[in-house]
Amino acid sequence: MTRDKSFAKAATELAAIGRAFYTRGWALGTSGNFSAVVSRRPLRLAITASSLPKGALRATDILECDDRGRVVGRRRGKPSAETLLHIEIARLRGAGAVLHTHSVWSTMLSGQAASGRQGRQGGRAGQAGLVIEGYEMLKGLAGVTTHAHREIVPVLDNDQDMTRLALRVRDTLEQHPAAHAFLLRHHGLYTWGDTLADAQRHVEILEFLFETIGRTQARAGAAAAPGGPSWPC
Repeated sequence: MTRDKSFAKAATELAAIGRAFYTRGWALGTSGNFSAVVSRRPLRLAITASSLPKGALRATDILECDDRGRVVGRRRGKPSAETLLHIEIARLRGAGAVLHTHSVWSTMLSGQAASGRQGRQGGRAGQAGLVIEGYEMLKGLAGVTTHAHREIVPVLDNDQDMTRLALRVRDTLEQHPAAHAFLLRHHGLYTWGDTLADAQRHVEILEFLFETIGRTQARAGAAAAPGGPSWPC
């Protein structure tokens, strides 16, 4: 497949993912950004343009950028502000696609990791990030074959300086070579995969786990509060 055809296919698929994630509440408004590798040598990404509503995303809203985040190809526009983060992930993980969502649950749990609050039922927060274990859904992550798997989702402080944040992402990925994702604090989820389908599956798996952990913690907290509701064990 030529690069032009590969880009056109990626653009169509990324736009469809953006619309689908919007309907799931994972990329509301202009939040989120998505990319797919269309060439390795030289590195070229198809990536969402900046500040566009994901519920109405079209293939023409996808740009092509180089390994420095500069727009190349026939389309002109401003790529996502977080393009440099996608480039680092594509380089260090050899990822074929990178997806970034802004769900309620990922935002809440990333904030809990900052305070070191302890969760229950397979999810807990600490300085290393969010630790998830014991869930059957973990087997949806690439290379995971048992619910006993222990997944650490690192949490990074957010930063408006993208060059500095990209360096922090690089350090985090090097320190956590087995991680399938990371969270930006009070911001959202970054995950990736060998293909766009793999990355999309990782979003679905991780967002399910985040919501499960968040709801479990909320239920336990409400039951423990004076006068709060209770549930049978």
